[in-house]
Amino acid sequence: MNQLTTGKFIAVKRKERNMTQEQLAEKLGVSNKTVSKWETGKCMPDYSVVKNLCEELEISVAELLDGEKAEEKSVRLYDEEQIIDLLRRTHELEKQKNLLYGILLIIMGIALLSLSYMIDGSGIKDFFSGLLLGLSIGEMLIGVYIIGRNIVSR
Repeated sequence: MNQLTTGKFIAVKRKERNMTQEQLAEKLGVSNKTVSKWETGKCMPDYSVVKNLCEELEISVAELLDGEKAEEKSVRLYDEEQIIDLLRRTHELEKQKNLLYGILLIIMGIALLSLSYMIDGSGIKDFFSGLLLGLSIGEMLIGVYIIGRNIVSR
């Protein structure tokens, strides 16, 4: 599955149906910028709109993901519901991965924070203590941001 190939295929099929990006976007309930991102290969359609997109373009999910029209005598057999379910699961795993990254950053920030309090003494040690303190706060803030963004997008 190549995003650029899929994007070009979406553009070709949309133009064959004499639709603008805005018209397709309106039918799918997304923005025309989203359709543009698909067509330029910057991102793939979300699993929640794949079925409707395929219906609008009169293609199968397999053709969408392959980025080309299936041959007449093709022996490829796909269960479209399974493909969409696979896309949904992949999307969920990506969100879980981001959530774990956020938690890991917060834990590392707490570890650096406790390490910064252990370093005490001369000017150089105070400098490193302050540096670790700043890094720990930064890591924790980034972790909270990642977790927050992940929760909001659910």
